[in-house]
Amino acid sequence: MLFTAVFILGALWGSFCNVCIYRLPNDQNVVTGRSQCPECKTKINWYDNIPFLSYIFLKGKCRSCKTKISFQYFLVEGITAFAFLFIFLSFGLTTTTLLFFVLIISFIIIFFIDLKHFIIPNQITYSLMMIGFFKSFDPFLDRSIFPNYFHSLIGGIAGYSIIWLLIFFYKKLKNKDGMGLGDAKLLSAFGFWFGWISIPFILIFSSLTALGFSLPSLIKKSKNLETEIPFGPHLVIGCILYVVLIDQIFDFLI
Repeated sequence: MLFTAVFILGALWGSFCNVCIYRLPNDQNVVTGRSQCPECKTKINWYDNIPFLSYIFLKGKCRSCKTKISFQYFLVEGITAFAFLFIFLSFGLTTTTLLFFVLIISFIIIFFIDLKHFIIPNQITYSLMMIGFFKSFDPFLDRSIFPNYFHSLIGGIAGYSIIWLLIFFYKKLKNKDGMGLGDAKLLSAFGFWFGWISIPFILIFSSLTALGFSLPSLIKKSKNLETEIPFGPHLVIGCILYVVLIDQIFDFLI
């Protein structure tokens, strides 16, 4: 029953993620106001807003205008629900679990917004920075995952500085922007959460995933090395890989 409750909790937060993904790029309030169909503007009733079930029963269409509902809504709810369950199974009823719940919600919002709009909301990155730093003062946190406040502070500064320097030198060489400061803030947030030692690994993993996703387009010549891509999703993937592989990384280094 507890596992089911965690799964349902994840699905509900996934529904909230969908609200944020839709509203934040449009500067809309994510807390107040009922959701509505983007096409016909009809307010969505509560029974048409139940995670998973409503999408299935409505066959992926708006009840009023029959416009197709993006599969993204179902996907986001599914990812969040299974991620919550995986985290709970891994860490149990602990502060670490709660922190990772917050992190996965932020990851999903950032991933889908940047993928579509090429922006990373400051509301999310600034919140992650503050949580990442202030949690480091908790003496009971698992230090094999989360650093103390000193390493957290250095990580936050290093994460921002590295991206800022890349932007600065690319601007000098090419006379145009290569990355956005949203990426710098996001890497800074990861530094606050996981310390300075995480920064090079996250950068390596994210660069490799970005190259892997871009390689087919480069081969087909539909894109070139100067084509703009959203790097935030790759930073998110890089951070997830770091967290998943953290034990193997330290075993290798030691």
